[in-house]
Amino acid sequence: MTTCGEMLMEILQDYGVDTVFGIPGVHTLELYRGLQNANMRHITPRHEQGAGFMADGYARITGKPAVCLIITGPGMTNIVTAMGQAYGDSIPMLVISSTNELGHQGLGEGHLHELRDQGALVSGVCAFSQTVLRPVDLPGVLARAFAVFNGARPRPVHIQIPIDIFSQSADDAVRGVAVSASRPGPDPQSIEAAANLLAKAKSPVLLLGGGTNDASVEATALAERLASPVGLTINAKGVLTKGHPLSCGSFIPYKAMCTLLGEADVVLAVGTEMGETDYDVYRNGNVKIPGKLIRMDIEPDQTARNYHADLSITSDARLGLAALNTALSARDVQNDPAVAYDRCELIRRESLAELADGCSTHMTWYDAMDAASDDLIIVGDSTGPVYSANHCYDTRQPRSYFTSSTGYGTLGYGLPGALGAKLAAPDRPVICVTGDGGILFTIGELTTAVEDRIGIAIVLWNNESYRTIRDFMIGKQIEPRGVLNYAPDFQTIAKGFGCAAVLAETPADLTEALKQAFERDVPTLIEVREDYKT
Repeated sequence: MTTCGEMLMEILQDYGVDTVFGIPGVHTLELYRGLQNANMRHITPRHEQGAGFMADGYARITGKPAVCLIITGPGMTNIVTAMGQAYGDSIPMLVISSTNELGHQGLGEGHLHELRDQGALVSGVCAFSQTVLRPVDLPGVLARAFAVFNGARPRPVHIQIPIDIFSQSADDAVRGVAVSASRPGPDPQSIEAAANLLAKAKSPVLLLGGGTNDASVEATALAERLASPVGLTINAKGVLTKGHPLSCGSFIPYKAMCTLLGEADVVLAVGTEMGETDYDVYRNGNVKIPGKLIRMDIEPDQTARNYHADLSITSDARLGLAALNTALSARDVQNDPAVAYDRCELIRRESLAELADGCSTHMTWYDAMDAASDDLIIVGDSTGPVYSANHCYDTRQPRSYFTSSTGYGTLGYGLPGALGAKLAAPDRPVICVTGDGGILFTIGELTTAVEDRIGIAIVLWNNESYRTIRDFMIGKQIEPRGVLNYAPDFQTIAKGFGCAAVLAETPADLTEALKQAFERDVPTLIEVREDYKT
C-alpha cells in the first residue's frame, strides 16, 4: 500500500522539488515515511519561522517554489510571519502542514496542537489554503498549487492534511502527470497601443519591479531601443546590470527621479506594484506621474492600485516586454541615447549626493564587500546599512540582492534567508547583512548552518540598539523606551554554535575577513561596530 503521505512526496518529486525545510513532529510522522524513500534533501531549521525564511531565500535565488513541512498549530502560527513576507514580495512557497483528525476538528476539546480554524488563520498570507479530505484529491490540489507558482503571480500556498488521512491508502488516486502551467501573454491590441505611445514619446521612462527578474534581456533591449532612463525597484536590482548607462539605480522616491518622472510624457511600469517602500518611502507623496502611465503586471487588479494607469496590460513581464520589442521594431524611434545617458548619470550623481549624509558611511562597507567578490549574493535584514543599500547599492545580475525591509518588513529574515540562498546557489558567495537586534530573532539557525555545512558570511552591524526606531522617537520628541540598551557578546555566541567569528575595524579588514569566510563550510560572523571609523 502507498499511503497519502508517501504519494505526496512522490508527486513533489515529479514537480522537481529536491529540497524541503521542516521540523518533524508527532503529527507529521507519516510525511517523513514518504520522505525516507524520496530523493530529496531535508533541512531542519530550529524554528518554523526560520524554515519559511530559508524557503523564501531559496525560492528567490532559483525562481522555483520552495517547500516547507510544518506541524499543526504552533508550527503554523510560527511560520505565518515568513508567509507574510513571501506573500508581500510574490515568492512561491508551498507550506504543507498537518491538521487535527477529521473527527476532532472544530470541537474545542483541547486536542494536541488544536486550532479553531487553521486554514482561516493563514488564508490572508497565501494564494489559497486547502484541506485535503481524501487521498484521491491530493494530486489535483497540488496541481492547483503549482499552477499558481508557474502561471500566475507567485505567492505562498497552504495545503493541510488531517493526520488520519496521511496514513490512508492512496492506491486509488489518479496521479497523471505534473501540470506545467504557462504564464499569460499580452493582448496584441494592448501591445500595439503601448507601442504607439512609446514610439512617439520624447521623454519616456521605464520603471521595473521584481516581476522583471527573469526578463532582464527583454527589459534591457526595450530600454536601449527607446533610449529610455530606467528606474529599478529594490527587488529589481540587477535587471539592468551595474553600470549600464540607462540605469538610474533604485532612487525612485528621491528628488532627481521625481523630477524625471514629472517631466516624462510616457512612463512604462512593469512588474511593480508601485508600493510605498519603493515609491514613497518617506510618505511625502513626491512621486507624481502627470504623463501617460502604462502598467504591465501579471495580476490584472494590481494595475488599478496606487497609481492610475492610462493603459493596463495583463501579462508576464518577459512575454510582454518581448512583444513590445517586436512591435517597436517596425516603428521609428529617434530619441538620442547620449542625452539619456547624461540624464541618467546626473540622476545617479545627484541622488547619491542627496543621500550622502545618511548613507556614505554604510556604503563604504558595501564597497568592501564588493572588493571581496564580483559574484555576491547579499541578503539583508531590517537594519541601517540595508536601508542605505536599498537605494545606493547596485548588483551585477538579477536575484542577487534581496531584503526583508520592504513590503512586509519583518525582522530576523537575514540569517535564514541567506542560508536558503546559499543552499540554492552553493557555488556563489553569500553575505547576510543584519543588525544586533534582527539577528537575535533567528540566531538559533546558526545550528542548522553548522549541521548542514552552509558556509555564509554574516556581516553584523552592531550599534547595541534598535537605532533607527530610537532616532525616530527622538525626532518626534518621545523619550526612547524599549529600543535596547544591551547587546550580548556575539563573538562568543557564534563560536559557541561552532561558527567562525571575527571583528572588522576597517573596510579593509572586512574585505579580508570575507575572502576567508568564503573558503569555509560553516558561517563566519564578522562584527562591525557602528562607532568604528571608516
